[in-house]
Amino acid sequence: MSNSPYVFDATADNFQQKVMDASMTTPILVDVWADWCAPCKQLMPILEKLAEEYQGNFELAKVNADQQQELTASLGVRSLPTVILVKKGQAVDGFNGALPESEIRQVLDKHVEAPAEDPYEKAQALWESGDVDGALVILTELNQKDPENLDVLIDLAQLKAEQGDLETAEQVLNSLPPEEKMQHKAKQLAARVKFMKQSGELPPMAELEARLAENSQDPEALHQLSLHKVLRDENAEAMELLLRLMQADSTYKEGVARTTLVELFEKLGSGNPDVRTYRRKLYTLMH
Repeated sequence: MSNSPYVFDATADNFQQKVMDASMTTPILVDVWADWCAPCKQLMPILEKLAEEYQGNFELAKVNADQQQELTASLGVRSLPTVILVKKGQAVDGFNGALPESEIRQVLDKHVEAPAEDPYEKAQALWESGDVDGALVILTELNQKDPENLDVLIDLAQLKAEQGDLETAEQVLNSLPPEEKMQHKAKQLAARVKFMKQSGELPPMAELEARLAENSQDPEALHQLSLHKVLRDENAEAMELLLRLMQADSTYKEGVARTTLVELFEKLGSGNPDVRTYRRKLYTLMH
């Protein structure tokens, strides 16, 4: 039984009011189903998910065919599941069987207003596409409306860091409650700010690569090139360079190679496949 305000059980007693009359203002998707029907059980979670996602732009009426036999017959149902879209008192569309979610969306979008885009998700999409300024505008507005939203705050700081404003990013980090500083996103931000500060005076990549071509064990070149790679999100290459640095000189700058590797693991998170690979390599090298 769904707890969604957009999903309800339709019966012969309430069908006129909750489906036919209600459809004059809100489209109603009628799902006729039964407990013994396997495709019904595949379909229903998808319909419930969509009803929640569309946030009231349509409602889902569930008709139990076994319990509502007369209603089912009056709807002309011949197979299960049967889905009927009712709008302004008329059946305007529908389908039989358990369709994929993408095809159900196509049916809905012909008759139902699309759900409003979540501004936080829009900001994330803009960020991923490279539109940092667009993401920053949305996140700034969200932060002004809800200053206590730490996800928005940390994302804002991350964007500021990407724009080179490390001072603002550090101020945000320092303002976080102690328990929030231990959260993965905050740790990621702290690691990125540290890498960016370290990279402030790095020589050009081409110069470092030329030095390594002459001496593949040059510890300074290995370290500095690894920082370049981190900032370019070429993390596997960065980890490989840091392992090479440990092999060349594990004591360089008080063991900075191992320290940087661990910070990079923390920045990316334990679920990252490169982290799993290079954590094993680090363990093997140390033992």
